[in-house]
Amino acid sequence: MNEIDTKAVEEKIVETLKTVYDPEIPVNIYELGLIYNVQVQPDGETNIKMTLTAPNCPAAQSLPQEVQRKTELIEGVKAANVEVVFDPPWTPEKMNDSAKLILNIL
Repeated sequence: MNEIDTKAVEEKIVETLKTVYDPEIPVNIYELGLIYNVQVQPDGETNIKMTLTAPNCPAAQSLPQEVQRKTELIEGVKAANVEVVFDPPWTPEKMNDSAKLILNIL
C-alpha cells in the first residue's frame, strides 16, 4: 500500500475548506474558526473536527456534508470522517484577523 504525503494533503484540505462558506456569514469556515482539527493518516483516512457557530445553526446538516464531499475529492484522501463537536464552543475569538476584518470586528 502506498503512503501519502500527509502534510501536503492536509494543506490541500485547508485550501479546499477555505472555499466552504457558512450561508449566513460572508467568511469561509476555516477563517471563521469552525475547523478545529484536520488529521490525515498515511493511508488517506482523514478526520476533521469542526463546529458550528451555534448548535441550532441552519446549516447544521449541509456544512458537514459539504466539508466531507469536498475533502473526499482531494487526491490522496481515501475517506473523510467529519465530526461536529460543540466542546469547546465556538466564539468570535476563534476567527482569524482577516475574518474579523471582513466582519468589522477588528
